[in-house]
Amino acid sequence: MLSVRIDSRQFQREINNIMEYSAGFLDGIQKGKIELYASLAPKISELASQFIDVNARMSPELLHHIYEWEKVGSPQARLFDLDYKISNIGITFTSSLKQSTSIKNGSNVPFYDKARIMEDGVSVTIEPKRANALRFEIDGTEVYTSSPVTVDNPGGKTKGQFENIVDKFFGVYFRQSFLNSSGLLQYFNTPQVYKKNLASAKRGGRALGLKTGYRWVADAGKVG
Repeated sequence: MLSVRIDSRQFQREINNIMEYSAGFLDGIQKGKIELYASLAPKISELASQFIDVNARMSPELLHHIYEWEKVGSPQARLFDLDYKISNIGITFTSSLKQSTSIKNGSNVPFYDKARIMEDGVSVTIEPKRANALRFEIDGTEVYTSSPVTVDNPGGKTKGQFENIVDKFFGVYFRQSFLNSSGLLQYFNTPQVYKKNLASAKRGGRALGLKTGYRWVADAGKVG
């Protein structure tokens, strides 16, 4: 008669270690997220800025206001910032507009708040200061006036366009293109490292799971 003896205690220890490995893997994922976020945040911020630059060069009539005069689409002439804040639940991006320092041809001082004013569609009233009259052109004809002049929409088509392009990046491009082209989606959809270390989990237990989960998530920041 054939008899087989099973060491139930060893078997139970291995099962317990595998369970601890799985729990440690999940905890490691949580710990690795911060490192992943810290790696991805500046990359995404700059990618979004470049996305805006490209769109500005293609449609300057919509986005000229968020750059210094005559430098639409230039990274060195941006009048916007895309900042980020990292927490244990994710990355929060916020946009802000900066003051202009350049002087438009024909002017004497910078239009400091041009980005914000044109983005919001705020009317502007211009009054003569050093001169007794304002001089400007209408359809090629020079016009002089001593009265204040109100420009209802100084930015033309620019109202709300910075907000629109930021929303387009995060709502469309980032989800539909970047996550796929960068390899991040494929990376997270195929957690081979978990299975690869499963045999060692019988001995490594929670410590191995914690290390494996942490490195798997943290290393995702190197993808792409």
